[in-house]
Order: sequence, then structure tokens, then C-alpha cells
Amino acid sequence: MNKDNALEELFLAQKPHFDDHDAFMASLTKRLDAVEYIKQHQEATLRRYKVAMVAAFIAGIMGGCIAMAYILSVPMDVPVFSFKTQFALVQWLINNSRLITVTTIMLLTTLGIAAFITNIQ
Repeated sequence: MNKDNALEELFLAQKPHFDDHDAFMASLTKRLDAVEYIKQHQEATLRRYKVAMVAAFIAGIMGGCIAMAYILSVPMDVPVFSFKTQFALVQWLINNSRLITVTTIMLLTTLGIAAFITNIQ
């Protein structure tokens, strides 16, 4: 592979020259301070997101537990929800509403736990 001598000479010919060392350092310090400010802001934002995620997780677990306790404390012959209709599909849903509700709550709780663990890792 051949080197491009013209390009190499162009880069070698460039000699950066800084006339005012103090102005350059002041500009550099200002930029570094801006970068540090943004970094601290992002860290604070991530901390707030993590706290909000933990709070939502705890609230979801508590809500799921309360819903499960309610569903399990109601007598078995009382459906969780009911509609006054004669359609066979709706009647099947009413008859199996307890099982459907418990299964849905369990799946949502499992999904929430898995998402929480995934976000932590």
C-alpha cells in the first residue's frame, strides 16, 4: 500500500500556534466545566429515574398483592366481574373470571419483576 505523500506533507506542515496561552486555558476550563455540569446533571437524572423505578416496582407489587388478597378472600361462587348478557363467550368469561384475573395479575407481576431485574442489570 502506497502512502499519500501529499497528504502526509500537509499534516506535517501544519504547526498549531497558540498566541495567548491564558485565553486558551480559560476557554478550555470553561468547556471542561460545562462538560462536568452536564455529567453531574445526567447522573442526578439517572438517580431520580432509578428511585422512580424502585417506587413504581414497590407500588406494583403492593397493588398486585392487594388485588390477589381481595380475589382470594371473595367466595368462590361470586364472579370477579359480571355482565347481564346471554352470549356464550361472555358467560364463559364471567364463569372463569376469577381464574382469568388471578392469571393476569400473576403474569403482570412476573413481567414487572423481570423488567425490574433487567433494568438493574
